[in-house]
Amino acid sequence: MGHRLTKITTRGGDKGITSLATGERVSKDHGRIHALGDVDELNSCIGMIKAELIETDLMYRLLEEVQHQLFDVGAELATATSRGKIPTFTAMLEESIAAINEELPPLKEFILPGGSRPSACCHLARSVCRRAERTLVTLIADEQQPSEEQAHPEQESKQSSKMELQIYLNRLSDLLFVIARTIARGDSEKEIEWGVGAENDLY
Repeated sequence: MGHRLTKITTRGGDKGITSLATGERVSKDHGRIHALGDVDELNSCIGMIKAELIETDLMYRLLEEVQHQLFDVGAELATATSRGKIPTFTAMLEESIAAINEELPPLKEFILPGGSRPSACCHLARSVCRRAERTLVTLIADEQQPSEEQAHPEQESKQSSKMELQIYLNRLSDLLFVIARTIARGDSEKEIEWGVGAENDLY
């Protein structure tokens, strides 16, 4: 297998144009590039969480698997082609969410993002994940084909693969939320509920 990156500085994007994996040249403010950038930022945020955890920790290993999955998400966005992996990834997230949430006390109110540093990093990653999901929703709407073209199997397949990515990101934000709660409890951090005691602290 050849090297993926043989040259870092190419100057190919100096005029605000970049290439998708298909070779297509598009503006750097293209919706697909925005989606790729948000997924890249999300992956970096997850790296920040991992930097605060122990490598043998279950949450560390789970988040590392998610990072690998996000590269597959990026590959599908860059090629506009489904590799058929995303539904399996989503199922894994759902199983993990159910297992982790079972160990957490039920929530009576919204909680304020924060707690320990890794917990706060989780909340930051969760909010970036939500943005990536919104960006993808916009991309899906922008690339929606007219109804007569939508009936074509190839167009339907492309729309279906983008919806799979959207669902995946939706589940991932849920996973990051329960991981944030788990880490906070492991660090003996109290979860601050929205509005509870705020007036007394200020006045």
